[in-house]
Amino acid sequence: MFVTEEMIARMAEEFGQPERAEFRIEVTGEELNRIRSSQKQGRNHDVTLYIHKDGRIIVIAKPMYPSGMYRVPSGGLKPGESIVEGIDREVAEETGCRIELERFLLRTDVTFVLANNSGESDKDSLVGQVCLQTCHQRRVRRRIHLTIGCIRWRSLVFQARYLSGDFQFTDHEEIAEVRMATLDEFEEFSRIMRGTVVGGLHYRAMLHDAVKGLLSIDRQL
Repeated sequence: MFVTEEMIARMAEEFGQPERAEFRIEVTGEELNRIRSSQKQGRNHDVTLYIHKDGRIIVIAKPMYPSGMYRVPSGGLKPGESIVEGIDREVAEETGCRIELERFLLRTDVTFVLANNSGESDKDSLVGQVCLQTCHQRRVRRRIHLTIGCIRWRSLVFQARYLSGDFQFTDHEEIAEVRMATLDEFEEFSRIMRGTVVGGLHYRAMLHDAVKGLLSIDRQL
């Protein structure tokens, strides 16, 4: 875990004490494994940026997103980076912009748990999904895929001001589009997120609900 409490405390000293929020999000076994695969070197965090420019917010779409759905950029730090260094790198990669941090809005504690459906249960710390495959000689091979039933996560959410850049992002694997959006448009983004079966997108909609009352920008509709 390379984002320490000391690092977070330094950001709070410089950019203000953030609000706190806790979330419990149900996800499928497949999504839980996908989150687990993103935890390289023990990563359990994201930094999320509300970057304002001319009264609007910079948003991104990923290649797999449904039409009309956007969210604010976010990403993870690399080992050895400070929070500011990681933010500057992620923003450049995802939006092609330079920014100035203004406020530390929110820090969250999130628990992603295995959804209690299709025989899956979040009560067990380890869930075995057993597949039986009969060989030609009637022998049975058993393949057991173990899914960790709970993942702890946290988001560090900041407000920032656009300084420069032309939205020519470099992370074409993760990002499909960058544009500006009004805060009112986020209601439609959240509606689309909640209409999916992806728990991570439900979390993003809930996260925006927690953040929108904390933002302090001049809105231009």
